[in-house]
Order: sequence, then structure tokens, then C-alpha cells
Amino acid sequence: MSGRTPTRACPERTCVGCRERAARTALLRIVAVEGECAPDPRGTLPGRGAYVHPTQVCLDQAVRRRAFPRALRVPGPLDVKALRQYVEQTHGC
Repeated sequence: MSGRTPTRACPERTCVGCRERAARTALLRIVAVEGECAPDPRGTLPGRGAYVHPTQVCLDQAVRRRAFPRALRVPGPLDVKALRQYVEQTHGC
């Protein structure tokens, strides 16, 4: 036997809202684009990314903790209106 496992390992990321680890596919990637948080559902936008569960609860926690500017390493606050709208439309929260 080769010692390999028959299943592929699933990459995990930490939600910046609730700080729980989850599979990357269960989280929404966020990037900073011109002073605002932009959702990146395909995970292809350039730049540093942060991950959050696509729920209002985790999004509110991340905003309250000021986690997005810290995780994305940008100075000052970021606008999250587009992100909130995306979460409400796609995940029905």
C-alpha cells in the first residue's frame, strides 16, 4: 500500500465572524475592492481574501469586531453594503 488516503483532504478556513473552522466550500470569500468588501463566490478575484459564513449572524459579528479591515490588511473601515445585499439575495437570510 502506498499510505495515501482514498479521499482528498478538504481545505479548511476560519470564519472571521464566528471564528469557527469550516470547509472552504462552506464559506464565502471576501476581498477588498476600492474601499469596500466585495463577495468572491468563485474565489478567483486577485488580492488577499477573508472568509465568512454566508449568514447575517456571522456577517454582523465580523462587522462588529472590525474583522474585515484587519483580515484584509487595509487601513480604515470598509463598506459592507454590497456584501450584505449579496448575502440577503443568494442565501435568503
